[in-house]
Amino acid sequence: MHPLLPSLAAAALYAGATLYQGLRLARRERPKMSLLALLVVVALFFHGASLFMQLHASPGLTLDFFNASSLIAYSVIVLTLLACMRIPVENLLLIFLPLGCLTVLLAQFLPSGTQNPVDEAPGILVHILLSITAYGLLTMAVFQSLLLLLQDHQLKHKHPSGLIRNFPPLQTMESLLFGFLWAGWVLLSLSLISGWLFVENLFAQHLAHKTILSCFAWVVFAVLLWGRHQLGWRGHKAIRWTLAGFCLLMLAYFGSKLVREFILHV
Repeated sequence: MHPLLPSLAAAALYAGATLYQGLRLARRERPKMSLLALLVVVALFFHGASLFMQLHASPGLTLDFFNASSLIAYSVIVLTLLACMRIPVENLLLIFLPLGCLTVLLAQFLPSGTQNPVDEAPGILVHILLSITAYGLLTMAVFQSLLLLLQDHQLKHKHPSGLIRNFPPLQTMESLLFGFLWAGWVLLSLSLISGWLFVENLFAQHLAHKTILSCFAWVVFAVLLWGRHQLGWRGHKAIRWTLAGFCLLMLAYFGSKLVREFILHV
């Protein structure tokens, strides 16, 4: 089976779920979570089928720039949907569903750069899984921080929009942000440890910048969490540190892939 059909089906369902949720929020109504979840689950099924075929297009994992983007978007949506079962983060789907739609289409239609297949040894797969889950949780954290910033700004200026009116209180939003940060930082720590254990040489030429920037990102998130615990950091300071750590992490992964695959062609 060709990945085109599941890719198009996933994109259409993501777009439909986004439209449904957006229209409900525009009317200041909460979307029916059962219907929204059904649309997202079916979209994830097709997205997963498309990803599986694209990742296994050759021996080993074809984890090029667009496939990696699609895989991380997939993991972010899965994590957000699971989180919705326990905590009020369904508004994040309004951001992540269009991201899923875009990345599944890019992975299908844009040519990939040069990328050697990734070894499918169990240790390497554990490292990849931990890395992608950490990226997913920290992506949720950064968008949560941006929503927190928007909510704080609108409440201070006393003109909250329909979307903001559906948000939990500021204190709850901030607690959710640090919950995502703690979980993401722990998984990032495990990812770095698994890299040391299973990757033959983390400081090889094609991995050195990724490793160094990931370690810098780890330090930034560690300082932020320490500052929260010891100094009570919150608000704009917490948001700035979150964004700084996220930028380093994304530059480590996607920046290196972009340069290697589309500029250096190695």
